[in-house]
Amino acid sequence: MENRKVRNIGIIMNGVTGRMGTRQHLERSILAIRQRGGLKTKSGVAIMPDPVLLGRNEGKLKALADSYGLKRYSTDIDACLSDPYNEIYFDAQTTNLRSESVLKAVAAEKAIYSEKPVASNLEEALNMCRAIKAAGVKNGVVQDKLWLPGLLKLKHLIDSKALGKLLSVRGEFGYWVFDGHVQPCQRPSWNYRKEDGGGIIADMLCHWRYVVDNIFGKVRSVSCLGATHVGSRIDEAGNEYRCTAEDAAYATFLCDDGIVCHFNSSWVVRVRRDDLLSLQVDGTNGTAVAGLQKCFYQNAGATPTCVWDPDAENPANYFEGWQEVQPGQKFENAFRIEWEFFLKHVVENEPFPWTFVEGAKGIQLADLALKSWAERKWVDLSDLKV
Repeated sequence: MENRKVRNIGIIMNGVTGRMGTRQHLERSILAIRQRGGLKTKSGVAIMPDPVLLGRNEGKLKALADSYGLKRYSTDIDACLSDPYNEIYFDAQTTNLRSESVLKAVAAEKAIYSEKPVASNLEEALNMCRAIKAAGVKNGVVQDKLWLPGLLKLKHLIDSKALGKLLSVRGEFGYWVFDGHVQPCQRPSWNYRKEDGGGIIADMLCHWRYVVDNIFGKVRSVSCLGATHVGSRIDEAGNEYRCTAEDAAYATFLCDDGIVCHFNSSWVVRVRRDDLLSLQVDGTNGTAVAGLQKCFYQNAGATPTCVWDPDAENPANYFEGWQEVQPGQKFENAFRIEWEFFLKHVVENEPFPWTFVEGAKGIQLADLALKSWAERKWVDLSDLKV
């Protein structure tokens, strides 16, 4: 590392005092890259990210900065954006605060990287896309699940044609989020208020759009039912509030080649499966079941003959005949992998296809899913025009 040229790059990190912003983006991505001496590039330059923590609460920012030995933090977005040393603006705020800050960063000609959903609705997302396009700034949206170990193994199986022609995908995501009466709620209260940008459809269907588009086939139409199963919760101050956003969604996507994908997303479901996310992909030559870390595969030859007999205890063990895909293989943190791609895109112009337009596609799917729910019908997706 002594002989390698170091390229410092200032990164404005807005909203990273939240759990995910702190753990995944600051600690496990940016600081992890710093601790390794920077990010090595093809040209031999080591990219060294230098974060400035931005937010509204100076006390929280100082405490977070002190805990990681960082010197730079601020509550003044305009001052951060006016500093030419800061080349990247990253946004991890709540969704309803994102657009104004991103547009400021675009006007300051910073490279833009953002958590998703990128906006509260499609028109807002497209406005950001148009501003970014007009300014010609580099941009990207977090699409972390593409680099989960389980999904990387699943994509390897699909790309190798081990499953044959894909038929259907069954996705189960979720866990029990306590309402605060007996145990504290482990998610922020705004998640359950529509007026504050909450709702599991806007949150999770943005993920399912890029997962389905990139692994199984382009989403062409959607049918969705949402539900607010738990009507009230206790907020961070100990006050009871009414839940105005849905806490569960039951969505079906029709994709290229007739592939049917059904995803259940819920914050009110107890887990009795291998992981918090489980994807079963059935094909003509075999089936794969992937979670966050692991993936299992059963080929056509190992598929058991099933006989329906409800009057006798079934002697079959349906967990037999499956083999684990790439067991023991180590993978890096999914958020850090995409951060590294984006840093190389900004510094060395390496390709980065996961742009704000891709993020807007997630908003499009969420908006049309809400429309489907409201009107109780299938809704087709059209190509986005930016």
